[in-house]
Amino acid sequence: MLDGGGERGPCPKPVWATGSAQLAYFTPVLIVIAVMYCLDRHLHDVETTAVQPVQRFDQGAIILTAALAHAAGLVVGMDIARNVTLLLALGLLTRRLANEATAAGAGMMFLVINLILGRVYNPDGHKAHAWWAVALYPSNSMTAWLVAVALFALALPLAFSRTSATR
Repeated sequence: MLDGGGERGPCPKPVWATGSAQLAYFTPVLIVIAVMYCLDRHLHDVETTAVQPVQRFDQGAIILTAALAHAAGLVVGMDIARNVTLLLALGLLTRRLANEATAAGAGMMFLVINLILGRVYNPDGHKAHAWWAVALYPSNSMTAWLVAVALFALALPLAFSRTSATR
């Protein structure tokens, strides 16, 4: 871009070009929103009289979602697969306390908090992440993956335990 004297000045970059928060970082939210939407839609009368408990099919679908995310993670990156598992666990726990809409929003809020508060700088000036910002860990971090899987394994049975007559 030319300034008044014919010299080239700095050209502004769009926010997404800086690399601070890539669009792929938020793709797990789309998967969690779809899963929570499907869990919200049910036929109460049909599900209460079904021969097979429908909750078992719901649990199977959630496990299959996490497994397919890990299969796709081999192509797109295991950090996305880990974050899908982590946000599914967070969504299931939030769903138990509130509802499906809140559960979908909780995953988005978790990622935003990780981006805003979880990024820190080392003493040598390089970007790093806070110890609690599991979503920001690199894709090859076994610790972050184990935390995500442990939280998922804890959330899955809790999410489908009977808490009231309506669920």
